[in-house]
Amino acid sequence: MINRELLLELLRNPDSNLRENLSIYHENDIADCLSELTKEERLKVYRVLDLEYLAEIFSFFDDAKPYFDELDEEHVAEIISNMDADDAIDALEDLNEDDREEVEKLLDSDVKEDINLLDSYAEDEIGSIMTTNFNTVKRNCSVKEAMKQVVNNAAENDNINIIYVVNDDNTYYGAIHLKDLIIARSGTDLEDIIKTSYPVLNAHSIVSDVLEELKDYGLDYLPVLNDKSEIIGIITNEDIIQAVDEELSEDYSKLAGLTEEVTVNSSIFHSIAKRIPWLLILLCFDLFVSSIISGFEELIGLFPLVAAFQSLILDMSGNSGTQSLAVTILGLSDTELDRKHIWKIVGKEVRIGFLNGCIAGSIACIVVGLFIMFFKQSSLTIHGITVAPFVISGIIGSTLVVGMTIASFIGCIVPITFKKIHIDPATASGPFITSLNDILTVFIYFGIVMLLFVAIGLI
Repeated sequence: MINRELLLELLRNPDSNLRENLSIYHENDIADCLSELTKEERLKVYRVLDLEYLAEIFSFFDDAKPYFDELDEEHVAEIISNMDADDAIDALEDLNEDDREEVEKLLDSDVKEDINLLDSYAEDEIGSIMTTNFNTVKRNCSVKEAMKQVVNNAAENDNINIIYVVNDDNTYYGAIHLKDLIIARSGTDLEDIIKTSYPVLNAHSIVSDVLEELKDYGLDYLPVLNDKSEIIGIITNEDIIQAVDEELSEDYSKLAGLTEEVTVNSSIFHSIAKRIPWLLILLCFDLFVSSIISGFEELIGLFPLVAAFQSLILDMSGNSGTQSLAVTILGLSDTELDRKHIWKIVGKEVRIGFLNGCIAGSIACIVVGLFIMFFKQSSLTIHGITVAPFVISGIIGSTLVVGMTIASFIGCIVPITFKKIHIDPATASGPFITSLNDILTVFIYFGIVMLLFVAIGLI
């Protein structure tokens, strides 16, 4: 647990020993406390700390723009130049377009090169989130030479826990743990400590497709190769955590019917732009549902009570479908999709939907029957024909069974279909599934009532 008050005191009264005094604190905690200072207090801190250390701190700001605005463009460029390429890109994205263009002109050439490399990959590709902060040694060098190269490069590239080995043509060969290199005797053949089967990633791999692989390995660093098998970057544990977090946020947004992630800090117009597309699509679905109901006007006019339980049927079916949707999406993210697995998911969810429908339907049949009997009337007479309350509640109960079973089927088959045609299963969002279930359940509910009434001669 950090002493927050002491840290704030150090930052508010910076002296020549500030860098040394801050060495016991994590840069994330320092960034958090900096946000509580006034602009004047922060400017004092900026003047005392070196640019390299400021770069480490600034990389932990969620939005660095307010703090960059306190500095001139030259200092901003120098701070960003001292960041890892992936952090530098995030920092540049925090700037407005004009400021970004001016700052980019002032960046070091090697930083520009690294940024251009990451920018050359699509947003959802591994290459776009990798860092170029890594160390390599030649396969044919000795243990002593390899150790010397690591020491010489450590100041610039401090990710040294894993050293990557390349062939003379710069193609990737394997990896060495720093510990193994340190304890190796000078006469040891470097080949003896190289792990040639160390896992690698392709820069063009889609992040969401390899998240499970990243989590399964549980490694702090994984090398990223281009199409020529050359190592061009690494994925760190921090990158993996961030990628998982972004993927979960994206899926949650889709499940909520948003075209992309929206936060409480998003502007009104931005929030509207991201919410309205799905709302308009769902409006069309709901208008279709209303038009279906309007086709049963004669039935509703003859027996208005049938409309009173419509929301019960629709809501329960929608809930069942959404549950199956959530379970199926989780299943698809954890396992490989094959025919056997598809039918296993579908069969299980349909059985669950059916059994849940039987339980909910039985309870609804009893409760609704008693409700009609005691709060409406003991029997209903329509066109001279008496209909017992439990006949009506039986219709509702049986419709729940059918509706929840079909909803469970839809809830799992839609994301599976999306996965098969290479569309993110999370796009089969809760609102989408619910609206689709509404259409089918309305047909089922009023259809069963209509058929029953026709059978007993009411219509």
